[in-house]
Amino acid sequence: MSDLPWSSAAEVSMHAIALEISSPTILVVEDDPGVARMLIATLETEGYHPLVACTGEEGVTLALHEVPHLILLDLMLPGMDGFEVVQNLRGNARTAHIPVMVVSARHDAADKVRAFESQVDDYLTKPFNSDELLARIRTQLRHVQESQLSPLTGLPSGLRIERAIEDRLIEPGAWSILYLDLDNFKAYNDVYGFVRGNDMIRLFARIIDEVMRDLGNATDFLGHVGGDDFILLTTPARVEPLCMRIIARWDMESRVYYSPDDLQRGTLIAVDRQGQRQTYPLVALSIGVVTNERRPIDSLAEVSRVAAEVKRAAKSIPGSSWYVDRRS
Repeated sequence: MSDLPWSSAAEVSMHAIALEISSPTILVVEDDPGVARMLIATLETEGYHPLVACTGEEGVTLALHEVPHLILLDLMLPGMDGFEVVQNLRGNARTAHIPVMVVSARHDAADKVRAFESQVDDYLTKPFNSDELLARIRTQLRHVQESQLSPLTGLPSGLRIERAIEDRLIEPGAWSILYLDLDNFKAYNDVYGFVRGNDMIRLFARIIDEVMRDLGNATDFLGHVGGDDFILLTTPARVEPLCMRIIARWDMESRVYYSPDDLQRGTLIAVDRQGQRQTYPLVALSIGVVTNERRPIDSLAEVSRVAAEVKRAAKSIPGSSWYVDRRS
């Protein structure tokens, strides 16, 4: 497709997305300015994007908002100490998957045992060797990517999504779950190829994530179910602004992924399994919303069943749309 005149603009956009994915964000929670500066310099030299928090409270807030790929955590912090930070991170579905590496001057075996029992992923004592630190960081990033995150988008997947939903089911108060996917995505793949299709899915993930950060709150959770399907856990009051902003951005930003002819025509022309040319609409977005506002929903299986129903209802509406289950 590189010979097409529209490809350069699309490739610029896709290159920007690739850069975001290839530069992991690492949160440093450290109250010693000298140590913090040294860690920042080390991380930047390796191409990581560091964030810094000087207190435990600030660290938790930044982790919930930015959802870094890894956290380097000192145990001895003013106010909320490192153990409390880990407890807060592991208790929130949005940050539960993030690997936490303790970097501390505390050498006692009891502290290390307590840290690992608190579900930290690694423990390095000060003073430390920078090469060893970076090797451990690479190992943790690889492990979490392989076991808990979508390799395509870097978002939580699989059991992490199920656990996040199950946690929401037992919490008091009203909740809503957005089930998002793309319409006519197979036709797009057939026309443009799976590489372009993967780039489109990454764009989709980025839009949802950025809108959630702008309009959501610290309890919201985004997961990649697989393919072009995503789950966003939020509260009922945020459903409408989230859906409207996500749809508006998708309809605008996805245009760069088409040729001028397809955009002008407003359709894709693909060959079906029988070898016949078929016309399909451009890729739209459907959002089905499950909520317990009007009736109790008590199980993961029921969430899955209702989500499939409301997604079908959203797909029956032409163009990008969203549909809320309002049954009592």
